[in-house]
Amino acid sequence: MEIGSATHVGRVRTNNEDSYKVVPSLNLLVLSDGIGGQANGEVASAMAVETIVNYCLESPNGGSTFNGIESEPALSERTNQLVNAVNLANRSIHDASVRDPYLQGMGATLVAAWIDALRLSLVHVGDSRAYLLRAGELESLTADHTLVAEQVRNGLLTLEQAQTNPLRRLLIRALGVREEVEIDIHEQELCGGDILLLCTDGLTGMVPESEIADILVHDHDVQSAADRLVASANEHGGEDNVSVIVMHIVRGS
Repeated sequence: MEIGSATHVGRVRTNNEDSYKVVPSLNLLVLSDGIGGQANGEVASAMAVETIVNYCLESPNGGSTFNGIESEPALSERTNQLVNAVNLANRSIHDASVRDPYLQGMGATLVAAWIDALRLSLVHVGDSRAYLLRAGELESLTADHTLVAEQVRNGLLTLEQAQTNPLRRLLIRALGVREEVEIDIHEQELCGGDILLLCTDGLTGMVPESEIADILVHDHDVQSAADRLVASANEHGGEDNVSVIVMHIVRGS
């Protein structure tokens, strides 16, 4: 597997509230976008990433639970571990915001992928996204947890109306906002040649999916693709921090 990553503050913001980490030894990718204003977003996203990475490093083969939550038998051990890690990160961020008035109201989005052999375990909270490029076709593996996206799914808004709605970035789900969080979970077999993209909304809010797919299809170096995606977000206005992780499942592996 080949992995490239990049982040940028953008052209409008003065601080970068995105955090991410790649653990090649585990084929673990974790990405988070902080919310909460001032420096709080940076704190929340960093806590999310570090908590999840440390949990997975300490318990890479399963066998533990978080706060008495039972494992889901329909899911793999690896996926259950990732869910446990997200629950722990949620509680850690929430507890920190309760203890420290300065951190009150902070939270974070989260998208994390853990690949075991070619089995993908994917977890997601918020509006950071995961995409799979296979045979030139780009497929979203996540659904945004925003008010406007929910209204589109319920038929209350069209996609065209959603793109210009002033509330399009209002989250209805994020880590740390409550003691417990609902986590979207996805499992899938990957194939040689697949490209997995994790990104914050600083990319998807600026760059059309058709352009994202074009970059991934034509740039065969994962680090170059990651850099081009970030550059494209800034060329389109760079209204937010932008972070991406690109993983290529090399053919024949």
